[in-house]
Amino acid sequence: MERLVEKADKAEKGIEALTAELAQVLKAAPTASNKEIEDLRAENEKLKQRLSKLETGGAAGEELSNESETKASADEDEVNPWDVQAASNKGIDYDKLIVKFGSSKIDEALLARFEKVTGHKPHHLLRRGIFFSHRDMNIILNDFEAGKKFFLYTGRGPSSEAMHLGHLIPFMFTKWLQDVFDVPLVIQLTDDEKFFFKDLKMEDCQRLALENTKDIIALGFDVNKTFIFPDLTFMGQCPQFYQNVVRIQKCVTYNQVKGIFGFDDSCPIGKIAFPAIQAAPSFSSSFPFIFGDNKTVPCLIPCAIDQDPYFRMTRDVAHRLGGLKPALLHCSFFPALQGAQTKMSASDANSSIFLTDTMKEIKNKINKYAFSGGQATVEEHKEKGGDTDVDISYQYLTFFLEDDARLAKIKQDYTSGELLSGFLKKELIDILQPMVAAHQKARVLVTDENVQQFFTPRKLNF
Repeated sequence: MERLVEKADKAEKGIEALTAELAQVLKAAPTASNKEIEDLRAENEKLKQRLSKLETGGAAGEELSNESETKASADEDEVNPWDVQAASNKGIDYDKLIVKFGSSKIDEALLARFEKVTGHKPHHLLRRGIFFSHRDMNIILNDFEAGKKFFLYTGRGPSSEAMHLGHLIPFMFTKWLQDVFDVPLVIQLTDDEKFFFKDLKMEDCQRLALENTKDIIALGFDVNKTFIFPDLTFMGQCPQFYQNVVRIQKCVTYNQVKGIFGFDDSCPIGKIAFPAIQAAPSFSSSFPFIFGDNKTVPCLIPCAIDQDPYFRMTRDVAHRLGGLKPALLHCSFFPALQGAQTKMSASDANSSIFLTDTMKEIKNKINKYAFSGGQATVEEHKEKGGDTDVDISYQYLTFFLEDDARLAKIKQDYTSGELLSGFLKKELIDILQPMVAAHQKARVLVTDENVQQFFTPRKLNF
């Protein structure tokens, strides 16, 4: 990629020189020949075309070579930060997505390495392939083994009053990572993004950020190791953060963000400029009150795979900021109750189990809306068995049932036809009701004062 940057710089300088020379030739006309003028114009145009290719990554770009974010055809999955559509009722084909995005699969060798380095059995979300892909996790493990600490970064786009179960997955996993590695964590609340992309007033975006933060804190994050910040407030509190945003904005061209995110000429400039704001927390220099003058603290980002385009862009410009490329762990999507072809939506109450749902609502939603992988009749089910690839109750159990042996037995008995869909639904209800009830109890104890503690820029245990 450094070679590409050098080529781009040379092309820009070449254009500047030729443009100046062309201006002089035109000024000197009619002494200059028409052929000389046309030759200069042609050469200038060639350089512009070469620069445009380089700016959009070219054929050899390290990270941006996979940035062809065109609309998916009917038989392809669509995955981007604002839209997720699966072509199959079995959900997204994550193996294809790994190839498309150019990431690496989390395999048994990496899991074994994780356990050896940390002394902890990998989280069940790792063991079951729910966190399925990574970028440079091996480097994070090598650094940690050598005694070098890193920091965690994840985020939330506050667009609804209540978070649903799918929103919890990255935070539950991030908390586990923080406990295992004993490292600081920064959590970005992109209230500015929601103001740009949703039909919300700025005051509503800020209020939703506050409410969502209470759900995050209720998961048990340590205030001495965790900094949570809403963009609309923090950008004015920390000059170094904003300076990094500006540096990133200078490194990424309009052609690149169009290619990565699909922006067009009708988009507000706030949308076009926003990706740099989500990129900035990847660098320790954005948080001098935590890391001091250390600008090269490694960063690990656990996130859903639809957020990867932001960080492919970030990794591509990191060296130009004097920072390190952030490492990533990618999570698969938490499916809607109605089926795995879409992810859960905060705008559809019946597609999700929300953290504000009553115990009765949880039971009714699962019994009524959870898509079944069972057969049409009991007799046919006993003969053919159920399909766990499409059964939503089973899919949810893979996220929340920690006992591997019990999950395997349920799968075996369901696919053989011994267990009916109703058993899986009851099993899921019995797990989710106490989990959500415990969360609601913990959230009630979170005060506005607690939130302000997490929001305050301060030194963390590092």
